[in-house]
Amino acid sequence: MGEKFVVVRADVLPEVILKVIEAKKMIALGECKTSTEACRMAGISRSAYYKYKDSAFMYNEGTNFGIVTYYFTLRDKAGVFSEVLACLYSHGANILTINQNIPIDSAATATVTVRFEDINTDFQGVKEELFSIDGVVKVSAAYGK
Repeated sequence: MGEKFVVVRADVLPEVILKVIEAKKMIALGECKTSTEACRMAGISRSAYYKYKDSAFMYNEGTNFGIVTYYFTLRDKAGVFSEVLACLYSHGANILTINQNIPIDSAATATVTVRFEDINTDFQGVKEELFSIDGVVKVSAAYGK
């Protein structure tokens, strides 16, 4: 039948669910090294944690906004990809994924998916700036929400 998901306002959830999410976050951020430590800090039993840990997730409404995937063809020249990443960083992009292939015929393809935190980012302007980098042969982009 498949999994079903529901979005529920946090203030109507049982407290244990919110504490499981808190414990998972502490582990993910490295604030706790073990689930035992995270459970103790969150104030829940390990059995409650293991019962709900694979079913409780924090929903972030803005997670998909500002996500852009750039597809590049780059010259096989030292520093080109570093300049691309520096350009993205200068525009406040948080890099989500990178995939770079080995060069063939002196050119390499690369895909970079980023999330821009600033909702006013000029995505087209960033694309044009990326294209102006010496060694970027081609750049195209797919925009998320």
